[in-house]
Amino acid sequence: MNFPVSARSFLTTLGAFSLAAVLPAAESKPVRVACVGDSITFGAGVEQRDANNYPKVLGGLLGAKYETRNFGRSGATLLKQGDLPYWKTKEFEGATAYQPDIVVIKLGTNDSKPQNWQKHKGEFAADARALVAHFQALPSKPKVFVCLPVPVYQERWGINEPVVKGEVIPILQQVAKELTLPTIDLYVALSGKPEMFPDKIHPNAAGAKVIAETVAKALAGK
Repeated sequence: MNFPVSARSFLTTLGAFSLAAVLPAAESKPVRVACVGDSITFGAGVEQRDANNYPKVLGGLLGAKYETRNFGRSGATLLKQGDLPYWKTKEFEGATAYQPDIVVIKLGTNDSKPQNWQKHKGEFAADARALVAHFQALPSKPKVFVCLPVPVYQERWGINEPVVKGEVIPILQQVAKELTLPTIDLYVALSGKPEMFPDKIHPNAAGAKVIAETVAKALAGK
């Protein structure tokens, strides 16, 4: 049967409407959370690391509307001239390519090593600003959170409490204030809990859970 043009247009529109009515609405994409950091983010020393590293636990706490990924690199420094700059790692490339909606930066512990801090501490603030700027410039325009490092319960591998607490943390706080970024105080959250640090530097699964819970509260605005 031949319909006039107007009738054919109406039937085409009606058919498209009917098809749309029976198709499920496209599911919204989960909020992508990139956990950027060092061995503590990676989960070194955590029992059953794959299941208990803090980004994995964080994902469970946040629920199905979020997707978390672990971009932690053991030994990484925030300093561009450190002995293992995060900037030069595949994890940095991965976090960038991920196009996250949220970035949680937890770096600074390895920067306290003498070979890093004594030579380059004057560059730490600028490098922190640059790392934040890098992620903020991504097309996904993520919200960036800055973590204050966990306590150091014993000097090991050059990592030491005086520099972490007395110099690294104040600089991170100042940079976050300048850039109006939210901070996540892991130092306070893990203070007084040496039993959660078997090697005195890296938290165990219980400590990773505390980190995940602290980050989850911050992301929720609590």
